[in-house]
Amino acid sequence: MEQQIYTESNIKLEVVQPPWWSVFLEGIIAILIGIFLIYEPIETTILLIQILAIFWLAQGIVSVIEALIYTKKWMWNLISGILSIIAGVVILMYPIISPFIVFNLLILLIGVLVLVNGAVRFTLALKGGGLGMGILGVLTIILGLLLLTNSLVGVLVLPWVFGFFLIFGGIGAVIGGIKMRT
Repeated sequence: MEQQIYTESNIKLEVVQPPWWSVFLEGIIAILIGIFLIYEPIETTILLIQILAIFWLAQGIVSVIEALIYTKKWMWNLISGILSIIAGVVILMYPIISPFIVFNLLILLIGVLVLVNGAVRFTLALKGGGLGMGILGVLTIILGLLLLTNSLVGVLVLPWVFGFFLIFGGIGAVIGGIKMRT
């Protein structure tokens, strides 16, 4: 007994793009936040960290409620919810110190990631990636070590780095939004 298998399909997938005005608005907001980070880095950083704390607090409450309602993976939801609530409350209670702590942890994370990235690039250079890849790997390792040994400099510079990235990314999003419209 044989069964026929149909291999042709009329299913067509379509990539859904966001509306042009959404991309355009995202670009404008990114540019504004970037300008504020460059000209008022301390106040803007404190405000952004407080917004992050409110988000963590809300997300933690939702995770705890989800852990109580759904019994599947309840332990992980409960733990992540409690940790998010604690982080949100601590950041909101200490608005002046918390950006330094959050940025310090972020710098340590970035330092480790940069160090690993540099080691991978250097290893690729040793396996035939070329001299340029080796130099880039060594420079990346040096940057990672600098971030890990002197995180205060990274904390002081990070708002400006984020500001420039937001401005350039925002300009790209504005241009992309305009191109999507036409």
